[in-house]
Amino acid sequence: MKRWNRELGRLALVGPLALVLLLPASCGPRTARGAGIGAAVGAVTGAVIGHQSGHGGEGAVIGAAAGATLGGVIGARMDKQAEELAAVAETKRTEQGVIVTLSSNKIHFDVNSSTVKPDSRQTLVDLANVLKNYAEDIIVVAGHTDADGAADYNLKLSEMRAQAVVDVLIANGVPIASVQAHGFGETQAIASNETTDGKALNRRVELSITVDESKVPKE
Repeated sequence: MKRWNRELGRLALVGPLALVLLLPASCGPRTARGAGIGAAVGAVTGAVIGHQSGHGGEGAVIGAAAGATLGGVIGARMDKQAEELAAVAETKRTEQGVIVTLSSNKIHFDVNSSTVKPDSRQTLVDLANVLKNYAEDIIVVAGHTDADGAADYNLKLSEMRAQAVVDVLIANGVPIASVQAHGFGETQAIASNETTDGKALNRRVELSITVDESKVPKE
């Protein structure tokens, strides 16, 4: 048991060491961050396996290496996907993944309607053509409204609009298991609802993209 505790105590040193050895000098900050997280997780997992086989220290190093490699792959793929999505709509790369914002001038619905207007469908098709190439994606499509009308009505309308976007994405190749819809109504305003411009900003659909690590291709 004392030996096992010593092995775990050394993980703080093993993870960073493996990361330094594995990362190419040209990797970006988010790729590096992903590799660092992967190294830490991999080190713990490897130490557990190594302890069971009598090689705890070796297991931690091997696990850190594998985790860093996977984390680096994830970061690089997310960076690439964000770049491709940015060619279609407003896209932000975050610590957790990617956020795509479809503002009211990018996706159009009639007043009190959840039907995607024909002039907006191509944007969704273009998004789907990118998203379907990343099987590891977990996509949450969130609908938002301004504060005009009853809050309960706006909540339901935002849910219906989010689902309408999901339906178009699925129809164009995004796996049904990878995407889900949620409505937030007027509860997550990003601008004032006292002005016309502010209301236009609040009427939006956002795609939040994270990753199922088990589905990441081994590159």
